[in-house]
Amino acid sequence: MKRLVIAIVGVCFTLSMSAQPAKSRVTQTQNNAQTTTPKTSTPVPTKTTVSKATVTRSTNAPAPSVSRASIMFPTTVEVPTDVVWRRDIYRELDLSKDANAPLYYPVEPQDGRVNLFTLLFQLLNTGKIPAYTYDTSGLENFNKENRMHFIDMLERYEIPFEVDDKNKTITVNPIDIPSNDVLTYFVKESSYYDQHTATYHSRVVALCPVMHRSGGYVDFNSPSMSADVQKSPLFWVKMEDIEPYLSQNMVMTSNINNAATMSMADFFETNKYKGTIYMTTNMQGKSLAQMVGDSSQMDFDSDSAMFDPEVTSQKALEREQTRIEKEISDFEKHIWAAPVDSVALARQDSIAAAEATSKKAKKTTSTRTTARQTTTKAEKTKKEKSPSSSSSAPRVSVRRERH
Repeated sequence: MKRLVIAIVGVCFTLSMSAQPAKSRVTQTQNNAQTTTPKTSTPVPTKTTVSKATVTRSTNAPAPSVSRASIMFPTTVEVPTDVVWRRDIYRELDLSKDANAPLYYPVEPQDGRVNLFTLLFQLLNTGKIPAYTYDTSGLENFNKENRMHFIDMLERYEIPFEVDDKNKTITVNPIDIPSNDVLTYFVKESSYYDQHTATYHSRVVALCPVMHRSGGYVDFNSPSMSADVQKSPLFWVKMEDIEPYLSQNMVMTSNINNAATMSMADFFETNKYKGTIYMTTNMQGKSLAQMVGDSSQMDFDSDSAMFDPEVTSQKALEREQTRIEKEISDFEKHIWAAPVDSVALARQDSIAAAEATSKKAKKTTSTRTTARQTTTKAEKTKKEKSPSSSSSAPRVSVRRERH
């Protein structure tokens, strides 16, 4: 009896082993091997921007292609590449102007609100967005080779920071974030007509914060470059990368109504900012300051009757900026014909027809009156010329008789 029970158990065990899939058996075997011989490995460091910059600074590892913020904000639209008309211009936004003040204030975080540069700084520190090196040509370059690491920017512009070697993280004291030194922004703006949707758009493509300090790189392409304060363009960021985060940060847009707020994304989307044009995309790659520097556009100072290069170049630059603004504005105004109001047009036609009939009737009446006056005058003249019967002597006819 015992032998029979043992035989039945052995047959059942054999059948269960043959029915198990090969993949499951291999997995189970590997798990058993790992259990018997434990694998030795070093702990994986936390994925932060500084970890990438420290370990793989030379390889320039790419940032995540799809972020959670972009999934939650799917309305970001890139500028189409197959449009029939497009004009790319570069503006300089002065944050001391009232129109651009929402991008600068609050300088320090207040009630959960931060200014634009503080937001960009935090996003770069956490590795949520990529940044690209500012080229000396002033043009943006979004190639992989031009990627800039956060720690490289801190070292280049001497921003104090601390590195935790154990956790491979970086810490920047909020006081050391140079938000108050970023007083201007370079903005690339694309105005284009999309023939697929028959719509006109003016959209910000890229941003570049500019730090104002007593020393550093000087951008001679900018019209507001001062001899006392030198400007250091920090980096370029693509609007499509930061727009999901801009939509979550609110700014105040009115000094009178403090309840009037909008997101930073809407602030740029509705073109609430004001900036002067300092460069356009052209075949020669020149800035406006270089284009208007031709000696053929010389003027004379009206006060001293002598040539003043600074006054002349500034006037020429302002004329060129006004001309470009007018070109873009005229194109937008003349894309479509003016809408026709059929009721107003019919009313105008009726009034014009009535006025024409009235003028014709007046002309006919005037012609008849003139003709009547002419006839009366002619009769009067004829009557005056003809002799009157009362004034002439009677005629006496004498007939001679023959005898």
